[in-house]
Amino acid sequence: MSLKNGVVLLVCVALIAVAGCAFFAKPAAEIKMPYLFSSNMVLQQGMAVPFWGKATPGGKVTVVVDKAVKSAVASKEGAWRIDFPAMTAGGPITVQIIGQDTLTFENVMIGEVWVGSGQSNMEMPVAGWGMVKDYEQEIAQADYPNIRLFTVEKAISPIPLDSVTATAWQVCSPQTVPQFSASAYFFGRHLNQNLNVPIGLIHTSWGGTPAESWTSKAGLATLEDFKAIVDSMQSDATSLEEQRKDYEQKLAAWQGLLQAKIEKARGDSPSWELPDLDAKTWKYMNLPVLWEKAGLPAYDGIVWFRKQVTIPKEYLGKDLTLHLGPIDDDDATWFNGVKVGSVVGYNKPRDYQIPAALVKPGVNVIAVQILDTGGGGGIWGAPNEVKITAPGSKDISLSGAWQYKEAVELQTMPPRPISPDTPYLPASLFNAMINPLIPYAIRGAIWYQGENNAGRAYQYRSLFKAMITDWRANWGQGDFPFIFTQLANYTAVNPQPEESDWAELREAQLMALALPNTGMAVTIDIGDAIDIHPKNKQDVGKRLALNALNKVYGKTEVVPCGPIYKSMAIEENKIRLTFDYVGGGLVAKGDKLLGFAIAGEDKKFVWGDAVIDGETVVVSSPYVATPVAVRYAWASNPICNFYNQADLPATPFRTDDWPGITVTAK
Repeated sequence: MSLKNGVVLLVCVALIAVAGCAFFAKPAAEIKMPYLFSSNMVLQQGMAVPFWGKATPGGKVTVVVDKAVKSAVASKEGAWRIDFPAMTAGGPITVQIIGQDTLTFENVMIGEVWVGSGQSNMEMPVAGWGMVKDYEQEIAQADYPNIRLFTVEKAISPIPLDSVTATAWQVCSPQTVPQFSASAYFFGRHLNQNLNVPIGLIHTSWGGTPAESWTSKAGLATLEDFKAIVDSMQSDATSLEEQRKDYEQKLAAWQGLLQAKIEKARGDSPSWELPDLDAKTWKYMNLPVLWEKAGLPAYDGIVWFRKQVTIPKEYLGKDLTLHLGPIDDDDATWFNGVKVGSVVGYNKPRDYQIPAALVKPGVNVIAVQILDTGGGGGIWGAPNEVKITAPGSKDISLSGAWQYKEAVELQTMPPRPISPDTPYLPASLFNAMINPLIPYAIRGAIWYQGENNAGRAYQYRSLFKAMITDWRANWGQGDFPFIFTQLANYTAVNPQPEESDWAELREAQLMALALPNTGMAVTIDIGDAIDIHPKNKQDVGKRLALNALNKVYGKTEVVPCGPIYKSMAIEENKIRLTFDYVGGGLVAKGDKLLGFAIAGEDKKFVWGDAVIDGETVVVSSPYVATPVAVRYAWASNPICNFYNQADLPATPFRTDDWPGITVTAK
């Protein structure tokens, strides 16, 4: 054999080796694909599209997309991946995955793929428990064959998984849309109508979950607040059962340490739940209120509350119900020294049954031990939620003065262990409901979450950015678009300017716009004072889509959002504010602008007189001679009416950086 032929042969052998020996390999005896791949799916246009799965080690896998063909050989672990070059929107096409047998996916479209995630306001379906505005009409009109729906089933894992449980992709129709995410559906519908391309929507969310659950361990490890928690999650356990046992042992040790500290704080005093306890040295707090607003700023840990209540004769002999409303975070509650219940979770109402035999004439004593792990703490609901009720009798209000005493500060404790079986476990939902979706080709993500982090709003400033960065790093598609919903208005309206953890959470969300390729849908005008799940998800989806149309798809004629505060200038006794996204002009919906508050160096805010002056707003007050700061819509449920000509509301904001009520959240 000539030298030339030998060189050619060696080159050919090398090329075959680099190709994974696909030419010589036998077709794989078995091929498994993630649930993401099925008939009716949408593949992302305009970028490389990966196909991957498991197969017989060393077996050849061939993927046929329409008429294009590519092959690969499964590794010794059985993993394989084939990337197809960018495709143009259209379809339907057929995709085949070929080994000794063939998987065939029909009615596949090429278009735009978006992931929708978050907590309950993203999870909320069109019908079912959600029942969005005009849901019957929306369902009847949901005939969009070029919109495809994929829902990930809820799952938890302490380690990253490579597959999800889900039904196959579904064609959007009146039969399939009722149980799908309303926010994601209305977002996708608006894109489909404006782009005229197929839209694929991957929905993966879980109500009542915090952002840290949706962030990988590596992403959380970059944050000082979470280093100790991530370290505490380290375990040599190799199975879920072993991890559960490990957790139980760690929890028992932690609770033992906590109880020792409680007993030390108690000293020679009797147990603090006993009705005859001498509590005259305890301080007083008017409840309901977050204790950070009422004498315990920056306090995380255990606080005891006690209240004496006189039970009228008409209540005697009846089973009563003790209502405490939501408590932040966890409680244990006693009535006349007998434990009547406990609940874990800051956003859950407490309704405890009091048997008639436990009720005595005259004075009865309620004792509540509250553990707050960060941010706001205490009995924090509405005054009418804190009461005792009995059938056929008038309610007994419990709002007002309660005695309280601090017991243990968490600064003296190691992080509390977290169960591997809860969605509150940091990284658990990323592991089970995000990681398995990677590296499916997507255009971007939409996000609706934050309610469960409101008590730690200051921490959310870094956590939310870290989560977005973490998703992007893991997906490997660069800084893909990430568009999120700012929290809607909720809870009772406060007639005076207030501090608010929800306002601080909205500020943290606004700050995330500093990341590249992000957008925010403002919903401060479409919430509900008594329902944390607003019914108007049509505008949520539309406002998310407006951001996408402008910032992702280059439709510069589309105004993406309402006014966003840019800068301020003090002009004698007035403050002039400038804004981005004026959208053709600034507008007050009503006779005058509402929701602007102004303060001087004393940091005491009063309602301001705000007027639109061209593309600026000028704020003043006769009660503030030398103003230094302005806030707009700074409340959990503000009265506000500031828009642009595109009919999009301004985001809440403040010009000051004074410490808020969550500034020291851990």
